[in-house]
Amino acid sequence: MAWNEPGGNRNDNDPWGSGGRRGNDQGPPDLDEALRKGLDKLNKLLGGKKGGSNGGSSGGDGSSSGFGAVLAILGILIVGYVIYQSFYTVDEQERAVVLRFGKYHTTENPGLRFKVPIIDDVTKVRVTNVRTAESEGQMLTQDENLVSVDLQVQYRVDNARDYVLNVRDSNQALAFATDSALRHEVGSAGLDEVLTEGRAALAINVEQRLQSFLVKYGTGLQIVKVNVESTQPPSEVQEAFREVQRAKEDEQRLVEEAETYRNKVVPEARGRAQRLIEEANAYKQEVTERAKGETARFVQLLNVYKDAPVVTRDRMYLDTMQKVFSSTSKVLVDTESSNNMMYLPLDRLVGNSKGSSSDSSTSDYSGSNTDIQKLTDQVLDEIRQRNNSSSVRRGR
Repeated sequence: MAWNEPGGNRNDNDPWGSGGRRGNDQGPPDLDEALRKGLDKLNKLLGGKKGGSNGGSSGGDGSSSGFGAVLAILGILIVGYVIYQSFYTVDEQERAVVLRFGKYHTTENPGLRFKVPIIDDVTKVRVTNVRTAESEGQMLTQDENLVSVDLQVQYRVDNARDYVLNVRDSNQALAFATDSALRHEVGSAGLDEVLTEGRAALAINVEQRLQSFLVKYGTGLQIVKVNVESTQPPSEVQEAFREVQRAKEDEQRLVEEAETYRNKVVPEARGRAQRLIEEANAYKQEVTERAKGETARFVQLLNVYKDAPVVTRDRMYLDTMQKVFSSTSKVLVDTESSNNMMYLPLDRLVGNSKGSSSDSSTSDYSGSNTDIQKLTDQVLDEIRQRNNSSSVRRGR
């Protein structure tokens, strides 16, 4: 007969049984009972006493066991929290300043680090990031003019210990030091220097002075770069200042144009001067050599003249006359010994006429042929008249 068949109160074949007879019916394990037993064991481990089996003391044992469990859980949480707070991580961009009992202990580098909870206080500082601070304001220059300056400062943390401990607010200290350094440098320069070509030097001087201030204050900051964003006069006089700037630009432009013209003209003038000098030296050499040649020729001619003075004198006379009349347009005619057929050197006359009128225009030169023809006719008429008059004289 199956174990669960009706017909009797005996359940010897109960699967939850031990295989033998069971004196009492027992169901599945009770969850509350299992929890109570676990708490009792934990209370025993923590030094508590196990409760008795009588019903009168069961209530007190349950309350003490619950309190011990709470303490155990609380202790576990505290230990876990202490372990969690004992380790921390420092990033590659950071440095950790450790204070022990409020006093500086050490500066930790990147990595996993240990600290004593509650006793140690850790402050992490980013030392690789470049930060930016701006400063602007109106200030007086050395020549007592008012100017507005906008400045940008790039900096980073150089010493984490000084940054955390020496100054309460490093950023505010940087702002005060920047304003002081900027006003000192602007007050030592003139208005034109601050507004125009002196801005680069102003940025360098402010950077050096600001870094010296930060070192004296012990802020732990290092200046990376200082940029002068803008320098301008107050708005009330900006238009007048622009007029001055335009005038200076015009002056500079005219100076550059004059320099360009000078660079163009001076070499040309030097070249012409050098050419004139060379021509003068050449002319000097030519005249000198010609004079030496004439001297040598005169000496030779003197020796010849001593041997044949008459012939030499006539020859010199003819050469001189040829030289004189070769450059003139005059024509000499011997009417006494001439015959009716006369030859006039018209080509010579035309050549001399061209030489004398080389500076005239082309139209004037085109009409010179007619003038030469008229001149020729007049010369012929004059020769005929003179021949006739000489014939008349001979007849008488």
